[in-house]
Amino acid sequence: MLLLAVNSGSSTLKFRLYEMPEEKVVTKGSFERIGSPDSDYTIRVNEEKVYVKKEIKTHKDAVDILLTELVEKGIVKSLNDIKAVGHRIVHGGALYSHSVIITDRVVSELENIKDLAPLHNPAAITGIKAFLEEIPNATMVACFDTAFHQTIEEKDFLYPVPYEWYVKYGVRKYGFHGLSHQYITNRMEKLLGYAGNLIICHIGNGASISAVKEGKCIDTSMGFTPNAGIMMGTRSGDIDYSLIGYIMKKTGLTYDEIDTILNKKSGLEGIAGMSDLRDIDRAYLANESKVVLAIDMYTERIAEYIAKYFLKLGKVDAIVFTAGGGENDPIIRKEVLNKLKPLGVELDEKLNEETIVRKDKEGLITTKKSSIASYVLATDEELVIAKDTYNLSK
Repeated sequence: MLLLAVNSGSSTLKFRLYEMPEEKVVTKGSFERIGSPDSDYTIRVNEEKVYVKKEIKTHKDAVDILLTELVEKGIVKSLNDIKAVGHRIVHGGALYSHSVIITDRVVSELENIKDLAPLHNPAAITGIKAFLEEIPNATMVACFDTAFHQTIEEKDFLYPVPYEWYVKYGVRKYGFHGLSHQYITNRMEKLLGYAGNLIICHIGNGASISAVKEGKCIDTSMGFTPNAGIMMGTRSGDIDYSLIGYIMKKTGLTYDEIDTILNKKSGLEGIAGMSDLRDIDRAYLANESKVVLAIDMYTERIAEYIAKYFLKLGKVDAIVFTAGGGENDPIIRKEVLNKLKPLGVELDEKLNEETIVRKDKEGLITTKKSSIASYVLATDEELVIAKDTYNLSK
């Protein structure tokens, strides 16, 4: 069965076309900067990566171009060959604890909660409607980034604010990056031979940490929005909320302007003046003071969440690093694990330096003496989407 796995961001659309159940990637690509005159897209044709610079005004335009390219470049003979499309939905609210076939009711419910993810859900809904229009006979499946975290108990997902905020407005911790945390949980179960207790560190430009007990998420660092939790590439993570009002009074900035700063100009960017971990690593090795400070702050916050979840789980079978930074940045991993020495964690520095996913090396990075094993594993959110979509489409 041919199926598409689609990941729509606020200004992007990434895709993979799979042959299932073989899990063979037929083609893949992405549309970038949708809505900007500088937009472009790439698509793999056989072994060639085709790049096209073209203004793409909306996500619907991106879908139309994608489907046209698939046929014109001979990747599929007909759009009818595509039997299913799986869509990553950033926010499913408290409604969805697993992937579902998309119906009119599902689309309506997603419309009703789009305020919970105003940058992402509207784009995803536009994509869904475009695919429904162009491939009406294909099964459409929604795969939710929040679903994996729906096993968190009420005492852990509620905030200590008026309870009616939760009842009336859905104010609670939701958690994100769930497709990634789910994928790593499944991989570790195969690796360990059982559903273990895990602390998963998804370290990319956005970053989140989850505590997984016997295969189920019991807590996660991101909250009502993806700006909660640890310091990130451009997001502040947890802060004292009172500083928002304080800075508004001192600067005359509006709430929306401060919200933009906390999401796009804070975190590593705010302290070091840069957010790309490759640039940060070079500056760190050159001992640039603000970068050294930023790395210390960043890894301290990651280590604090790991320690918190260690206490919550009681017994931890593995700490797992994944996503761009977790998979490819030995400096970040070293600084985090060295801060966990009081827990008996012992890094194998040689293994850590050698274990780089982009160089096709995954695996263990702690010594045999370490109280907790630590692994580096590649994540694959699109494959989770493809598997769920296939299973619901059979």
